[in-house]
Amino acid sequence: MIRGIGIDAVELSRIKKIITEKPQFASRVLTPKELAIFKGLSLKRQIEFLGGRYACKEAFSKAWGTGIGKVTFKELEILPDALGAPTMTASPHKGQVFVSITHTDEMAFAQILLAE
Repeated sequence: MIRGIGIDAVELSRIKKIITEKPQFASRVLTPKELAIFKGLSLKRQIEFLGGRYACKEAFSKAWGTGIGKVTFKELEILPDALGAPTMTASPHKGQVFVSITHTDEMAFAQILLAE
């Protein structure tokens, strides 16, 4: 049974500006494990990674039905599985969480499906 569906899009130029002007932003959005991955990436990949995770966490909050605030960025963790696919490894949802993240040169998009 589907509990919720959420989608979000982020402009990567906005993420690049934030990374440049407020480097501490990444540590406010990413968990320690996500941040460790982020720090090992090139700037281009950091922008895509942070944009994708930010969009994914926003999409989760929409699927959860609360928006960010009732669930925080740090409560949500998306790590790559053995094949590199994004997987929700921490969230308040007790059922299945399906994650999809994609990028263009300008945008990052994420979709979340919560199932019981």
